[in-house]
Order: sequence, then structure tokens, then C-alpha cells
Amino acid sequence: MTLKRNIPARIGYWSAAHPWRAVLVWLVLTLAAFSTGFLGETRMATQADMTVGESARAARLIEDNGLKEPATENFLLSPRVGQDAGGAADAADELKRRLAELPEVASVTGPLKSEDGRTLLVRAVMKGDADSAPDRVTALTDATAQVQERHPALRVEETGDASIQHDFQDWLAKDLSKATVISVPITLVVLMVVFGALVTAGVPVLLALFAVGSSLSLWALASRLFPDPGMVPDVIVLMGLAVGVDYCLFYLRRYREERAKGYDAQAAVRVAAATSGHSVLVSGIAVLVSMAGLYVAGDLMLASMATGAIIVVAMAMVSTVTVLPALLVKLGRAVDRPRIPVLWRLTQGRGGSRVWTAILRPATGHPVVAAVLSVGALLALAAPALGMDLKSTQLADFPRNLTTMQSYDRLVAAFPSRTDTDVVVLRLPADRSADLRPAVADLAGRIEQGAAGDRAKPEIRWSTDGRGAVLDVSRTSATGTDEARTAVRDLRALLDSTLRGLPAGSYALGGAAAEDMDYTANLHDRLPWVMAAVFALTFLVMLAAFRSVVIALTTVLLNLLSVGASFGILCLVFQKTWAEPLLDFTSTGHVVSWVPVLLFVILSGLSLDYHVFVVSRIRERVLIGMTTRNAVIDGISRTAGVVTGAAVVMVAVFSVFGALSFVEMKQIGVGLAVAVALDATVIRAFVLPSLMVLLGRANWWPSKTGRSAVAPSSMPEPAEEVGLGV
Repeated sequence: MTLKRNIPARIGYWSAAHPWRAVLVWLVLTLAAFSTGFLGETRMATQADMTVGESARAARLIEDNGLKEPATENFLLSPRVGQDAGGAADAADELKRRLAELPEVASVTGPLKSEDGRTLLVRAVMKGDADSAPDRVTALTDATAQVQERHPALRVEETGDASIQHDFQDWLAKDLSKATVISVPITLVVLMVVFGALVTAGVPVLLALFAVGSSLSLWALASRLFPDPGMVPDVIVLMGLAVGVDYCLFYLRRYREERAKGYDAQAAVRVAAATSGHSVLVSGIAVLVSMAGLYVAGDLMLASMATGAIIVVAMAMVSTVTVLPALLVKLGRAVDRPRIPVLWRLTQGRGGSRVWTAILRPATGHPVVAAVLSVGALLALAAPALGMDLKSTQLADFPRNLTTMQSYDRLVAAFPSRTDTDVVVLRLPADRSADLRPAVADLAGRIEQGAAGDRAKPEIRWSTDGRGAVLDVSRTSATGTDEARTAVRDLRALLDSTLRGLPAGSYALGGAAAEDMDYTANLHDRLPWVMAAVFALTFLVMLAAFRSVVIALTTVLLNLLSVGASFGILCLVFQKTWAEPLLDFTSTGHVVSWVPVLLFVILSGLSLDYHVFVVSRIRERVLIGMTTRNAVIDGISRTAGVVTGAAVVMVAVFSVFGALSFVEMKQIGVGLAVAVALDATVIRAFVLPSLMVLLGRANWWPSKTGRSAVAPSSMPEPAEEVGLGV
């Protein structure tokens, strides 16, 4: 048989002919990737890196004024249940003495006494930059633990931005490790069911883990350009396990099909390289270009996540098309050892899945009805997304199983204060410095006039050079609420009307509420551009792969339907309270502002994994003379085992992340799991087959000869499907 020598075919041929060289090159490259992790630690993003819009300008003006607030830690001392407050004052004095001796501490104040007299509050101002305080706060935590040990009748605890961030990062790392540990055996079990042999199931997991490990090391180097907001390693593990396993699964399934027909290992690898290898390359490129669409958002967090995902997908794709062929040749028949009783016999069924042939009958027999009903159902699921309410994660949204967050809640209860602060910043050129104090006095007076209710009298801080000032304006409304957003808009309007005579860019309003609003507004404004970029890139990749405008347009439509349905379910789950006991979370009434953008881009790429694989098989059948209807039935039913296995792997991995405690990871996991499940069922069983049957030969327009860049120019006889038939 003659196969088209596409790029993966050439790589696969060389790898199969020189297996030891291929393995050696892969090992050298992998070790080189791992070694980059020793070049330095991951660079973490600062709060200033994460802000956009006017609040970002406010952060820069604060820096220029030299008025950036240092990190402040709070220490609570209170009697335990059944104990009195005796000894709390002595413990507070001891704590103050220990803290004052630390090189990380600039000053210590207190103790303050709560209204009920049972809780004392000590505060410590840390030296150095507030952004690096979480890395230096452990000395203060150790001092707290020592005082706690000496006073067991008291509860001595610490909370503050630095200790909460340090506690959170440790907890998140442990949660991620737990998710990885759970995901690996689940994935291995799924693959054992799909293949019925331990080695065949273990190879994809092994390569995926190598891809994840090397990508984490490469990310440490890439973070010099794109600082880590704290979530990139999670994305790398999430994407690496799902995509890495799926790519190998597609390749292995085609290889086993050809071996079942009697071909030797090298011949089977060549067919797999020219067909499934090319599908892996197309899907991998599609994921890469989709993730690149996140750079259009103009947001550091999304750009960092895109970079991490691009690295791990590229590593997984390269491993599959390079070293996997070599491993298959060297393993030979051993790839199907040891065989698992019962499961091995189930995987030896021949022919297309009878179950899926029956499932496809309505869509292929009554395509108009099937298309209308299935598309209508997906649109109904997507409808709640029209009411999506976006909000950035705030301190109050952090999980309460963190000890520092429990201490934070006790701090707020014992020492109630205004919820948040809006920060007005001014910095004038040297030749206008004389206008600063009159402008600040005028503005402070106007703010004070309207300070009743939500607002308080502003507190003013002056820069040492006399060119800048900061007004801290506290309010009672919580960040993320409609009241807080209204307060920020009103205060910005007041600034513009009061300070309009000052130079452009010389003043700005920042603070948590302003940052939340600016961040969400930026994503809202950029989302159409991100979507346009991703759809355009997806269209071009599919057009180049299949030489068909119709297939490319259909792919974009299917992506939009599955993503829309996922967004709708995301709103139903996380903006309501009915799912709280099922998923063990407390609803904030919002969707995290950056999650929909990330989900859209990831899903646009991931949905192409088996879409390319299935459509390629349908194309093969058309090339050997089948009608469109028969090609659709044959192509989908024969790929049923591998596509179902790939979808189950993805859903399993994503569901594990959806079970994590942090709401951001939970929303990502649930959104991805739902979308993949819909894609593998409703899209594959009804929407895709009904549309392709309706379009008939028009599917391949404008191709006149039926030639495709994906399909071999002269294919072997249709391979018997080796799978579970599901």
C-alpha cells in the first residue's frame, strides 16, 4: 500500500527505522528540558502585574510616589472555650518582643482590645516589598507558634495578606499533588479497560507524565517573560495529563488495528504515523493556535496560562509523533502484555460498534429532525450564560479550611471595620507641584461632604518630594457587590469633575473594587477579539488540514455550541446554590471573571482532538467510495472505542480538578468536564452526523477530487476496529 508522506509519516518512518536513536534523542531533549528547572525559581507575578486599566495606572502612581503600603500581619490572642482571658496580656507582650527581634519586622503595635474584652490584637509591619512578603512571613509564623506552645490555654493565631497567601500556596500545591495522584491511577484504569493490556495502558500515562514534568521545568524559564499568577502549574498538569494521554491513545489504537490485520510492527507504525499521527499533529497545532488566542486578551494571567498550556501540549504532541513509534517497534508484541483477563477478550471484538451504529440511526436516518432537536437542546443549555455575572476572586472567597482564613473571620468578628478601601492617587509634574495641595483639599472636601452612609472621611498620605498624594477612602460595601461598583463609578466621576484641570494621567482610582471592575471590563471588551482570533485560527487550521471550507465552518459551529452549553451549565451550577452540597462549595453568586475566557480557548482546542480523528476516518471512507451516510456511520462507529476512551480520560481528569476546594479550579474542572462530555455524546451522536449527512458531498467543498491533506492518497482496505465497541 502507498501512504502519503506527510510530516508525521516521515518522522514515524525514521523513528521506526532507528528506534534506539529516536529514544536517545527524546531522552536528551527531555533531560535538557528538566535541567532548565535548575536555572532559577519560577518568577511569581506581583499584584501590579495583574492589574489593568485605571487601577494599573493607580498602582504605578503609588510606586512613583513611594507610598506603597507595606505588608501588615495581624495576631489575635483569645481564650479557648472554657478558659478565661487571664495571661493574654503577658502572652501579647511576649509575642511583641519576639516579633520585634525579627529582621523581617519593621514595627509592632498593640495590643488592642475587642469590645467584649476577650480578644487582643497585635499588629506587625513587615520590612521590604509587600509582594515578596509571603516568602518571608514564615519567621513571623514560627514566632506565633512558639508563643502558642507556651500558652496552651489561649488561641494565638496570625492572619494577613502575606500569611494567607503563603498558606494558600502551600494548600494549593498539596491539592494539586493530590489531584495528580488521583488522576494517574484513574487514567491508567480507563486505559486498561480500553486496551485490555497493562503495557499498552501504561505507555500513554508514562509519556504524559514526562511531558508534564519537563513542561513544569520549562515553565520556570518561561516565567521570566510571563510571571506566574499562581495557577499555571495547575493548567500544565490539567492539560498535560488529558492531552498527552489522548494523543498516545489515538496513535496506539490505529497501530493495534493494523497489527490485527497481520502487518508487522514497522508497517503498522507507518500506517499509524500517516493517519493517526497526522491527526495528532493537526489537533495539537489547533490547540496551540487556540491557546495563542489568549494573548489577544491583554491580560498577564491569561497570557501566562496560555504559555504554560502551549508548552505542555507541544511536549505531548512531539513525544507522541517521535518517540512513541520507536517504543512500539521495540516493544513489538510485548506492547499487548500482560493481558488482563476478560478485558483483553472484550477489546478483541471486530467491526464497528453495534451500539454506536444503533445510536447513529436517528441522526443519519432523520438528519433534519436530529439537527434541529440536538442544536435546540444545546442552545437551551447555553441560554443561562446570557445572565453570566463575572467577578474576580477576592480574599473573602478563599477556602475556609485554611487556618489563616479562619483566623481572618475571627479577626473581622472581633474587630469589625469598614470592608474595603478605594485608593485615590495623584502625582503631578514638577512644574505643577504647587497645584497638588489645593487639588487634594478640594477633592477631600467633596468626598467628605458625601461621606455619610457607605463612605468615610478620606485619610491623606503625602509623598516626600511634594509631588504626590494618596487618599484612602474606606466604605462598608463589599468588593464585587453592585453597591461597591456604584461607589467606584461615582468616585471616578467625582475625580474627573474635580481634577479636570490637572494634566492627563496625573490621577487615578485604584483599590480592590476598582481592580475587580477594570479587570472584568477588560476581559469583557477583549472577549470578542479573543473569540474572533480563536475562530479564525481554528478555521484556518481545519481548512489547511482538510482543504474544505465547509468542514472548517462546521468545526467552528460545533465548538461554539459545546462551549456555549458549557457556559450555561457553569452559570446554573456556580451562580446558584442548588449544587453546593453536590460539589462541596459555597456559591459566591458569580463566575470567576477570567474562567470563561480560559475555558473558551481550551475547549476550542480540546474539542478538535477527536473531531479531527473522527472526521479523518469519515474522509478515509469517502475516499474508498462509500456514500456520505455510510461513511459517517462507519467512521464514527469504528472510532467509538478510542473516542469514548479519550473522552472518559478527559472527563475523569477534569472531574478530579472539579472536586478540588478552590472555586477557580472547581469552575475550570466542571466547565471542561461538562463540555467534553457534551462533545463526546450530543455533538458526536447527533449534531455532527446529522449535519454531515445533510451536507453530503458539499462537506468537502471546494475539493473536486476528494483529495485531502489528512487522508492517505491510497488507503488500505478499511481496518477492523479493535475496541470495546462503545
